[in-house]
Formats: sequence, C-alpha cells, structure tokens
Amino acid sequence: MLLTSAIEDFKFHCQYEKNLNSKTLRAYDIDLIQFLNHFENAQIKQIDKYNLKEYVEKLHANGYQVKTIKRKLAVIKAFFNYLEFDEIIDINPFRKLRVSLKEPKMLPKTLDLKEIQLILKYLYTLKQKHQFRDTCSYKLLVRDIVTIEMLFSTGVRVSELSNLKINEINIKTGIIKIFGKGSKERIIQICDHEVLSLLKEYVKLFNLENQRGYFLLNRLDKRFSEQGIRLMVQKHQKHVNISKHVTPHMFRHSFATLLLEEGVDVRYIQNMLGHASISTTQIYTKVNTKHQRKILNTKHPRKHLSFTA
Repeated sequence: MLLTSAIEDFKFHCQYEKNLNSKTLRAYDIDLIQFLNHFENAQIKQIDKYNLKEYVEKLHANGYQVKTIKRKLAVIKAFFNYLEFDEIIDINPFRKLRVSLKEPKMLPKTLDLKEIQLILKYLYTLKQKHQFRDTCSYKLLVRDIVTIEMLFSTGVRVSELSNLKINEINIKTGIIKIFGKGSKERIIQICDHEVLSLLKEYVKLFNLENQRGYFLLNRLDKRFSEQGIRLMVQKHQKHVNISKHVTPHMFRHSFATLLLEEGVDVRYIQNMLGHASISTTQIYTKVNTKHQRKILNTKHPRKHLSFTA
C-alpha cells in the first residue's frame, strides 16, 4: 500500500471512528502531510526504524523545537499503531525505535499582582470615563475587561474561554462548566462580586439572556477567537507600564502561582487548572519565590543561631 493511501485511511479513522475534534484533525493533517512529503511515493512497508531516525534528524536540522518534534512523532506513532492494529503492516517500526528527546525545563512566565492591577486599573478607568454606554466601543471594552477578569479569576486556558458557551456559565452563581483537554469536564467558580456584577452587565449589553451560542463575542457577534483575545491583550498592554510581553496564558500561570503564595494546596490548583498529572502543576512551586522567601525567613533553623556579642 502506498503511504498516501494509508494516510487517507488513517485520517478517516481519526475523524469518523475516533471522533477527534476539528482542531486536532487540522494539527494531524499538517504533521502527516509533512511526513508524506519527506517519503514521497514510498510503499508503507518500506519505511523502517532507520528511515524514522533519519526523519527525526531532518526535523532537528530544520530547527524545530523538541516539544514540536515530540508532537509530530506522537502523530506518526499513532499512525503506525493504527496500521499494525488493522494488519496493514506486520512490524511496527516504532517498536524498535529508541529516540531520546528531552525538553529544556522552562519555568512559566507570570505576571505579579501589581502588574495585573495595572492592566485592570487602566481598563476600569477607561470604562468609568466612557460617556456613551450604548455604543459599540463601550460594549467591546466591557467584553475586554470580562475576558481578562475571567482569565485571571478562573485560570482557564484561552481556548477554553474562547469556546465557552452561554449555557455553560451561570451568571447568578458564578459557576462555570469547562470542557478542557481530552474533553474532560471540570467546574470552577467566580466568587468575586465585582466580577459577577461585570458579567451581568456584559450579558445585558450583548443581549445574551435566553440565547444560545458562544459567551464571548466579537463586533460581528461571532465567537471571540483565541487570536482575537491575544491581540486584545497586546493592544491594552501598550498603554500600561509593563515591560513584559503579556499573553493570555500568563494570567493562567499567575492564577496558579498567586494561589500557591496564599498557601492553597497544589492538588486543589491541579483540579482547577484541569491538569491530568500533579507533576504538571508542581512546576508552579518552582516559580513561587515569594512563598519560598517567607518560609526561609520564618522557618529556617538558622534564625535560632546567634554568634554576635
């Protein structure tokens, strides 16, 4: 069987048998086309572990990050597992492939509380100074504040917030139903009265009562996309004195780090962030230098020692 035909069969399997979402299917498509272009019109049974090693070397040579290479290999491995399961190939070349890909451990970039305060203070000041509250510009400003407040208040991923539906958020109680990675559902609450009040104002401005569809909307009343949220954050950052390049994901990192500083158990934070593994959440303990300083100042036994006269 030609590699081209095998890939088409696998894509059909992913879409109609595994029911993968459209975003995942697009990512698979990109990686599989790249793999196909490398081997051109090869027969699927001709590809062995040495060919795969050569492909990994090519990805390295083209400057791909380790994380990206691991993702691309995961897609190809899933492809060959499918071929083996369906008995299209006798031997899966991945079974004898040993590739060590270690990612550099990068600490998440965060905003401290003062920087978040700067951004929100700027936006709320704009809101208070706005003279005409029935204009499109005012509606979009409220939408922007709601977006940033929700990113910081809940720690949701930007994709989760962008895809949040109206019926998944209860404005009265502040309870939000989040569908995260792997279609895993979790519940998170907004408990701040000022934020809840802002959400109610937003719902009225956009006439979302008894509506269906997405919660966050753009000026055309379509879904406020992930890229739209990123551009919105960058636009407002230009007006505040923050030297960092601010991204929506930094509010998620700050949510976790600041909760740790307040002494919240890491397992509670794991559940709120929707992490499958506690090890993913524990990286925030390394960022938490403020809490570390407090512990060392108050708990370290050296404070009981004195050598001065």
